[in-house]
Amino acid sequence: MSIHYIESTKTFHLQAGNTSYVMQVVNDGFLAHLYWGRKVSDYRFANYLQYADRGFSGNPYPSEDRTFSLDTLPQEFPVYGTTDYRAPIVQVQLENGTTITDFRYDSHQIVNGKPSLEGLPATYVESDEEAATLEITLKDKLSGMKAILSYTVFEGRNVMTRSVRYINEGTESLRLLRAMSASLDFRDDDFDFLQLSGAHVRERHIERQPLRSGTQSVESRRGASSHQLHPFIALLRKNADEQHGDVYGFSFVYSGNFLAQAEVDPFDNTRVTMGINPFDFAWKLEAGESFQAPEVVMVYSHEGIGGMSRAYHDLYRTRLARGEFRDKERPILINNWEATYFNFDAEKIEAIAKAGSELGIELFVLDDGWFGQRDDDKTSLGDWFVNKQKLPNGLEDLADRVRKMEMEFGLWFEPEMISVDSALYRQHPDWCLHVPGASRSESRNQLILDFSREDVCEYIIKSVSAILASAPITYVKWDMNRHMTEIGSALLPADRQRETAHRYILGLYNVMEKITTSFPHILFESCSGGGGRFDPGMLYYMPQTWTSDNTDAVSRLKIQYGTSLIYPISSMGAHVSAVPNHQVNRTTSLKMRGDVAASGNLGYELDLTKLSAEEKEEVKQQVNDYKQIRSLVQFGDFYRLLSPFEGNETAWLFVNKEKTEAVVSYFRVLDAPNAPFRSFTMEGLDPNKKYHIQETDEVVGGDELMYAGIAIPANLSGDFQSLVWHLREAK
Repeated sequence: MSIHYIESTKTFHLQAGNTSYVMQVVNDGFLAHLYWGRKVSDYRFANYLQYADRGFSGNPYPSEDRTFSLDTLPQEFPVYGTTDYRAPIVQVQLENGTTITDFRYDSHQIVNGKPSLEGLPATYVESDEEAATLEITLKDKLSGMKAILSYTVFEGRNVMTRSVRYINEGTESLRLLRAMSASLDFRDDDFDFLQLSGAHVRERHIERQPLRSGTQSVESRRGASSHQLHPFIALLRKNADEQHGDVYGFSFVYSGNFLAQAEVDPFDNTRVTMGINPFDFAWKLEAGESFQAPEVVMVYSHEGIGGMSRAYHDLYRTRLARGEFRDKERPILINNWEATYFNFDAEKIEAIAKAGSELGIELFVLDDGWFGQRDDDKTSLGDWFVNKQKLPNGLEDLADRVRKMEMEFGLWFEPEMISVDSALYRQHPDWCLHVPGASRSESRNQLILDFSREDVCEYIIKSVSAILASAPITYVKWDMNRHMTEIGSALLPADRQRETAHRYILGLYNVMEKITTSFPHILFESCSGGGGRFDPGMLYYMPQTWTSDNTDAVSRLKIQYGTSLIYPISSMGAHVSAVPNHQVNRTTSLKMRGDVAASGNLGYELDLTKLSAEEKEEVKQQVNDYKQIRSLVQFGDFYRLLSPFEGNETAWLFVNKEKTEAVVSYFRVLDAPNAPFRSFTMEGLDPNKKYHIQETDEVVGGDELMYAGIAIPANLSGDFQSLVWHLREAK
């Protein structure tokens, strides 16, 4: 058993892989945090809790002990108003308007396996032997509220998950004003704070800065996890880098508004809190009702940022993603969006597909514009029926024509949106998110359907399912191209309006669950203007995500590098597009574009019929080469070698579990006159193995490649250059 309870000291010791997590019930029911880090066999309190009489830190037991204060106690479930002035995990409003609670330990149970979370995505196990779960019940006598804290540890993984279920066991209705998923107090502040920030077409850029007094946070108030800030933070020891040092990762399995923060108090303690953003949130709980907070996935690594990333990759690839395509190689696709935008007909689509088939591409994806009267982005969202002016013989005919070329057929949807100029809006103007009397702000000329409503969800399930059943479709790109404004629902009463954003996410998850399970043979890829909802919650339903609308190879170095901090390569869609690039107007070589895209799930997004004969031959070779390494790239271990955030060069490596085969990719953005000779070292190989390098026909030891390095050829000249080495164990 990986979870131990020591009755004599009221201590919980959780062991996951090479990590330990220790808590203790102290002073009549408070749950204190003692340790999280490298695995220890027994925790014998060498680093015991210490107390002191701190000025202006109140005391729950003033007549007994002025040294004990919740303001200085490292806690697992802190509340506000009973001597702790730091950020609480929960805030409950009683019927009399007060918000004071006092949660104390009541009981616990340890079970094998991992229970699912009602209505929410979460990591899972395929057998009870894979994990163990500790459930600690805390009660607040005044309100009648009960909190069940869930901790799951995975066998052989440096991973622990946390969530909370809030239950109203009182006789009066209560209102949750704050219902976070996890809180954790470190007993020092010697950390750097790492986050992923950006914007549309500039997603998940790495930012690292020292912790300081006060609060550092990332959050979304956009109704989605967003391009701008990401539901992930990590605390890094000052000496931590890609290969070395202690790293503590926190990843939120949720697709809506979130808050993740680290607060440093006057005594250099650090409190990390993560959960649904309390801004504009409230949830009414009648007597007997409960609220399930989403899951936080916590990873500890003593092998630097790379060790943290590979722990997330393995877990999210195999125990978060689900379905037929979880372990399948992903097809190489051609998407017509940047080739045609809205201006296409069946003949043009057939011509692009034919060109793709001749180059060995396996899947054609028909993007926006195939439905309603959709000739631009101002109309028809919600009208999920075929545009017969463009496709007079329908989708089935087009799909059959594509499949005769030995290609699969895929389709773009944006099911969560509605155009004002649509039959659906004219019939149901109240089906969008809106507030009575307020204007209805548009973005990309569209509004958002109210997925907190069951009738709206049922309409989308029915209409999308009808299209998917009408033709031999094997791939769906599920897009979402705006964030929430005027967040209100016509069906919710006044005292539940602040539940709308979370109810929307719950409705979305329900819709996705029903559609994806009804069509298990379809590979679903999520998208939100590219990477605006690239989060663990979406990966539970759709095993890959369109990483960014920005297909520029140079921009993609940072986007894909940053994304890889958490997400497996199998989850990243990466396409070769035309130049000058449509997002940044940069011209890069077809080779570099191909090598960057081949570092994810390879695809193409350009008009193949306009390529020269030489370009077609190069694409054909790229496709063939990728097929040889596809399994390795999509399912191998990933090592970052050179960071685009630190210089002009980027390098990364894919290696199989047996360490018998590897692919190493190197990219240089700008050339320099009379530049010094360059080299870099590899990671993840077996130092005791010899490797044949296919491109140079050399045999080199893994130890030499990892310790002495590999040279960048001095004759590599010009901007936007890339190199790839394919290594196999030499027999």
